[in-house]
Amino acid sequence: MRFMFVGDSMTIGRAGDYTWRYRMWQHLDATSDGRPYEIVGPRTELYDPAADAPVSHAYADPAFPADARRHLSGWGEGWLHMAPVIGETVAATKADVLLVSLGLIDLGFYTDSTQTSRNVRSFIAEARAANPHVRAVLLPVIPNIRARYDAPFAAECARFNELLAKSVADLDQPGSPLLLASPPESYDIDTDTYDGTHPGPSGEHKLAAAFATAMHQAWTLGGPYA
Repeated sequence: MRFMFVGDSMTIGRAGDYTWRYRMWQHLDATSDGRPYEIVGPRTELYDPAADAPVSHAYADPAFPADARRHLSGWGEGWLHMAPVIGETVAATKADVLLVSLGLIDLGFYTDSTQTSRNVRSFIAEARAANPHVRAVLLPVIPNIRARYDAPFAAECARFNELLAKSVADLDQPGSPLLLASPPESYDIDTDTYDGTHPGPSGEHKLAAAFATAMHQAWTLGGPYA
């Protein structure tokens, strides 16, 4: 089973972060029961604020294995950016399961909820063209600081999440199943992030748990998140 993380700044992480990818790797390692799995993707870097580029390898845990650091994530990238490249990436990596956390950057800078939803559907179509049996777990836009003070933006986030749920329901197929992960109920931007948006250690665990719980409950993949 090959897993690929697809995301924006909350997934790639910055220099010095553990990242929720690291937490998920720990979970997969602990619950695989000896069954083979692999984390795939064309990138391994973290975002370096000093260079304003994804050039850092300074993970908080230097023992994080190099092959488990792989991902398809980018600081400032969203559905808009990932839809055109997901097909070639799935083909190259032979990814079986996509763990996707996108949307906030789209709604904040690039596209409204309607266009973002269209990009979701394009993303799924391109991934399936590369692997007709690919699975995906999609996380809705989670709480963030901008939504706290920008009411129109908060409304767009809420509307996109509704459209995302509809897309998952419409596009789910037995041979290529889709899951909508449940946003962590206890997620608190004051304690689970370091700036109101990007997850700190507790937030990383909660994001990893959202994906792990969805896969365990729906597909019996892995186990309960510990």
